[in-house]
Amino acid sequence: MSIAIVQAGTVIYDTPATLDKLERLTKEAAGKGAKLVVFPEAFVGGYPKGLDFGIVLGTRSPEGREEFRKYFNSAIEEHGPESKRIAEIAVANDVIIVTGVVERQGGTLYCSVS
Repeated sequence: MSIAIVQAGTVIYDTPATLDKLERLTKEAAGKGAKLVVFPEAFVGGYPKGLDFGIVLGTRSPEGREEFRKYFNSAIEEHGPESKRIAEIAVANDVIIVTGVVERQGGTLYCSVS
């Protein structure tokens, strides 16, 4: 089995654009013969490296709250439309996709794999 390991960054705060990127990179990998395409941790939803969301011990600034709101809204829900799209991309390219996602469940975010 040919495996493609994708080294790419997310489009921060823009899940639809990130899914477009995932689709493009999956198609490219499949075109090179990959049957398993592996994306980075938190590729969908974004990895918040360097972001502090305006937190100072015990408080959060209004700007930080807004930044976190955008991050929270970029997360996906299990079995939601984004998960369905990832599955459709895999089927269309005859590959298995493993990608890190930031998953929203209630008011909590989880780093998981789709």
